[in-house]
Amino acid sequence: MLIINPSKSNPADIQPSEITPREAFEDRRSWLKAAGFTLLSGAVLHSKFAQAATVTGGETKGSGILVGRANQGNGLTYKPAVVSGGKINGYVKTTYGAGEKLTKYEDVTTYNNYYEFGTDKSDPAQNSSFFKPRPWSISIDGEVKKPKTINIDDLMRLAPLEERIYRHRCVEAWSMVVPWIGLPLSELIKWAEPTGNAKYIEFISANDPQTMPGARVPILDWPYVEGLRMDEAMNPLTLLAVGLYGEVLPNQNGAPVRLVVPWKYGFKGAKAIVKIRFQEKMPLTTWAKTGPSEYGFYANVNPNVDHPRWTQSSEKRIGAGLFAGRVKTLMFNGYSEQVGQLYAGMDLKKFF
Repeated sequence: MLIINPSKSNPADIQPSEITPREAFEDRRSWLKAAGFTLLSGAVLHSKFAQAATVTGGETKGSGILVGRANQGNGLTYKPAVVSGGKINGYVKTTYGAGEKLTKYEDVTTYNNYYEFGTDKSDPAQNSSFFKPRPWSISIDGEVKKPKTINIDDLMRLAPLEERIYRHRCVEAWSMVVPWIGLPLSELIKWAEPTGNAKYIEFISANDPQTMPGARVPILDWPYVEGLRMDEAMNPLTLLAVGLYGEVLPNQNGAPVRLVVPWKYGFKGAKAIVKIRFQEKMPLTTWAKTGPSEYGFYANVNPNVDHPRWTQSSEKRIGAGLFAGRVKTLMFNGYSEQVGQLYAGMDLKKFF
């Protein structure tokens, strides 16, 4: 998550110097070159917990967090959302992030970090057209009562799909505001039935060199691996996203399902998840393995801990315009009230 390159679709809005120092950019490029990586061409390649409000299509669900989400085995206790022509119909609109100014769809879908498709910001949108997010299944193993597999359609029926507007903060010091659609990760965890030994969850992303051209090059140790502590995973903010802006996730944003943990830097959000493993020991995640002095397991947004090569005290909001300047970065990305207790007593500089 170190490469900085302005979106080619709107270069006037995003200046590299506003995001990451030029020397950091050049150092990273040198590192990539030393690793033998060649960029591939486009040709081949959020106050308190919110209340649920309405369902798209006008059906009112009232206020308060929805309960009785899960499929009880005797049939669904709610009407599941339906995907048609790439649109998601029947998802619950919530007040998460109410009042936030959304980042434009075009910026959300063309300014991405997804190294499996290349390291420039525009590469994922350009290089992911051959990637097939359906059919799709996720295997679940490790410290569970018994291994299971769930396909994407059944996953989307585990609970009502919700739209939640979350701030997204990248470790590179840029940010967005995205209207994700998904379900709480806690719902899948309950369905998976982990044992008492499960202290952590490991998420493994797809690794298909045929449709993911970046995965043909050993820029990272593929497949991409991320992880959460169990209490982090069970926190109500943690989301398994299957869509954004009313549509299924585009390939470049992690289709068909990705992790969204809004108080952590964006690289914690594993994309195109194919395996979820419950385990007793902390997993070795991809960026902690690649750069252990720069990227820790927790990756909590902490403006008081700088990256070794740039400040984390402020950020550039993508699409805000050339003269909008930078904004102050908030502890836990502004979600301290909801998640601060998870880290009580921890040295947040040591456990970064």
